[in-house]
Amino acid sequence: MISRLLVANRGEIACRVFRTCRDLGVSTVAVYSDADAGALHVREADAAVRLPGAAPSETYLRGDLIVKAALAAGADAVHPGYGFLSENADFARAVIDAGLVWIGPPPAAIEAMASKTRAKELLGIAPLDPAGVTEADLPVLVKAAAGGGGRGMRVVRELSYLSDELKSASAEAASAFGDGEVFVEPYVEDGRHVEVQLLCDAHGTVWALGTRDCSLQRRHQKVIEEAPAPGLPAALEASLLDTAVRAAKAVGYVGAGTVEFLVADGRAHFLEMNTRLQVEHPVTEEVYGVDLVALQLSVAEGGKLPPETPAPRGHAIEARLYAEDPARGWAPQTGALRLFDVPEGVRLDTGYASGDAIGVHYDPMIAKLTVHAATRAEAVRKLARALERARIHGPVTNRDLLVASLRHPEYTAVEALDTGFYDRNLPALTTAPGGGDLAAVAAALAAASARRGRFGGGWRNLRSQDETRTYGDPYGNHQEDHEVRYRPTRDGGYEVTAPEGVRVVAAAPDRVSLETAGVVRHFDVTAYEDGTVHVGGHRLAARPRFTDPREQTAPGSLLAPMPGTVVRVADGLAVGDRVTAGQPLLWLEAMKMEHRVTAPASGTLTALHAAPGRQVEVGALLAVVQTEERPEAQS
Repeated sequence: MISRLLVANRGEIACRVFRTCRDLGVSTVAVYSDADAGALHVREADAAVRLPGAAPSETYLRGDLIVKAALAAGADAVHPGYGFLSENADFARAVIDAGLVWIGPPPAAIEAMASKTRAKELLGIAPLDPAGVTEADLPVLVKAAAGGGGRGMRVVRELSYLSDELKSASAEAASAFGDGEVFVEPYVEDGRHVEVQLLCDAHGTVWALGTRDCSLQRRHQKVIEEAPAPGLPAALEASLLDTAVRAAKAVGYVGAGTVEFLVADGRAHFLEMNTRLQVEHPVTEEVYGVDLVALQLSVAEGGKLPPETPAPRGHAIEARLYAEDPARGWAPQTGALRLFDVPEGVRLDTGYASGDAIGVHYDPMIAKLTVHAATRAEAVRKLARALERARIHGPVTNRDLLVASLRHPEYTAVEALDTGFYDRNLPALTTAPGGGDLAAVAAALAAASARRGRFGGGWRNLRSQDETRTYGDPYGNHQEDHEVRYRPTRDGGYEVTAPEGVRVVAAAPDRVSLETAGVVRHFDVTAYEDGTVHVGGHRLAARPRFTDPREQTAPGSLLAPMPGTVVRVADGLAVGDRVTAGQPLLWLEAMKMEHRVTAPASGTLTALHAAPGRQVEVGALLAVVQTEERPEAQS
């Protein structure tokens, strides 16, 4: 029997495994990098072992250090979680050779299926030769042979970009998984991403725990998942389940695993088998009423699964909450997560709590929110409303995008589900949410109430000019600014003069009630020292009355969209070079993803401040492209 388990991972999945261990009476050991010294998974473990350094290559990808940590802490088993070393056969062997229980499939099964290239060879599917790709083959997909989560994946639509994308995908895969192997395959446009959850014991029993739909993706990384996959024809669903079971039996699989398919034109195309627990496993757990981690441990101890697969019930949907800005190229965000509170009735899987810091070294996922209901429509409604009500104060997140996605007619209409959802709908989904004008009024009146409480003051016989406050997007987009004008009243309240039609019902530093068109709405307000104000789901910033001239930047300046590290500069790029609009100039690495920075317009590169290895903060000047001046029209 397992008595002490080390999780060779971090964040949300480590906390998830620890939760089951507590229920089973198994003590827990965490490993942590220097960047994670105060992380939630470290605080929740019974013991923790430091892995010196911050980069994954120095810490969570060092299998030798993790095995030493397990032995030093007296662990008798290792759970790999997902990502990092979870699909590394050499690591699995090292764990077993050290006399520890490996919570995963046999190393031979990992080797057979964890590498996408070898898995495809096993099934008779040959990748494309990168040197032989022609225009006729486009679009193609560059894909990491190891790992998952969308890292090391690039869609190539122009042949001239293939070489750079191969390098970028390989570097990203090496950073995330310790394996830089990539391959090229045809890219199937806008299919449905459907997968089958497997659980197998060492006695020949194989459970196929239904299907999941994971079609809503950005950059090939899943955003919203659900179980069962809705609207599949019965014959196609049966074929997917049968193929998954046959694949597992062919390699003598043991433990939890997932077989993934791309469904297009009524046909299923094999993608890969993930020889680990998937990020989206909670939806399967909710539908089948099982604890997959507990079953993983039982199977690893030699236990037998019941011969009959559990019966499914209802529908479950999961949304991944990321610290990122979908409206600005999905740029990852960092900073303090000042408040994180989710309504009751929602399953929360997270590696963060209020007050924790979101750094630059790892994946930007904050949490997964999962709901279960009798029907898909009920689950959709329940999750969208829960996300709306969640209090998430700190860096920009994709919360508004998630709500808008769940309520979009293409998502509610199952027939329209496919991986092209965000390509088609992102501009509409990332427009500023309504109600920003009222949120700004609430912010202004809450601030006025706080000042009145500190300094006194109020209505005067000689009425002074209206007070004016302006609030807008914290990132400086003045197109979304809201100007508020108000004045104190004789009875100690406030009168709003702009925007029109707003009556103040009550105002306090943390809560404001406003009436418009006969309807009273209540706003919870939290202001922070940096000028950021959270009003319900709105994140605002108070605008200064006067612009600091030092904040002005030269036209054509390329600023870092996120904190990160410059990993590459385009070959041969130098000051004085002519560049064209959209030309890749340099690459930043942040949160285990590479982000390409391109020329905003055609012109001349007049400054280049980026160099490989340089760490930059958000807003740092990277380069300047002086654009070509258009000749004035002749009179």
